[in-house]
Amino acid sequence: MSQPIRIIQGLSALAPRYDALICDVWGVIHNGREAYPGVVDCLKRARAGNKIVLLLSNAPRPSAPIMDQLESLKVPRDAYDAIVTSGDLTQSVFAERTADGKTLSVFHVGPDRDLPLFEGYNVARVAMEDAQAIVCTGPFDDTKEGPDDYRDLWTKARARDLPLICANPDLVVQRGDRLIYCAGALGKLYQEMGGDVLYLGKPHLPVYDFVARRLEQTAARAIDKRKWLAIGDGLKTDVLGATRAGIDVLLITGGIHEAELADAEGKPDPERIAHVLSHDGLKAIAAMRRLVW
Repeated sequence: MSQPIRIIQGLSALAPRYDALICDVWGVIHNGREAYPGVVDCLKRARAGNKIVLLLSNAPRPSAPIMDQLESLKVPRDAYDAIVTSGDLTQSVFAERTADGKTLSVFHVGPDRDLPLFEGYNVARVAMEDAQAIVCTGPFDDTKEGPDDYRDLWTKARARDLPLICANPDLVVQRGDRLIYCAGALGKLYQEMGGDVLYLGKPHLPVYDFVARRLEQTAARAIDKRKWLAIGDGLKTDVLGATRAGIDVLLITGGIHEAELADAEGKPDPERIAHVLSHDGLKAIAAMRRLVW
């Protein structure tokens, strides 16, 4: 039988053991509408204790717009050291595929707010019949669309055998009190239909190599992964990715999996958490409802 997981009241219980915090954004720092109480203070205290705080987001936009979004949610720039996004990884793919000076022609599936992803790269957004690949950043309208709305579109894409670049592997995120579908859910359907999908972000291992390089740039030294603490709420992204990469995990239970991981009052349930983690082959060293110091 699974052993109950350790429930902590604040990050201060773990922080002394680590040099770098690899912190998820949506579901840990904010819910899409507002920052969670205490989280900014927590991150600032960690930095004051000489921890590198790197935010790791599956957002399909480069880091700069995410910084602006965080500012709008009252998460200031001095609350963290650096950000790595799935958008950053996607742009690295654009750079690789246009290094010979040629234009990469893509069919973009996603909302206009993700258009900064394409700025500064030799990438042309074209109709599907003219595309070399699909770049999916999410549903066109995530307020009402889900994977099933894309079955016909994906059938047409499969007929052309187009590869799909998934710029946000998240399946769902919490916006306020609602769960909305992300690009990962659309990519999952395309893969189930036989399509070739390149996922850029958690839980896929290349993102952690990208993080290691960014940490080294930020700290001016390499930081051993044994000194990283991944903080996240997503079992299939944050926790799975860190488990695969051999990184310790602090599980935040107040996010998208709260119904599975908490009791009726919303408090983390150590036995339920341990059962879910064991069932899915995941690991976490501790859990707490919200990220506070």
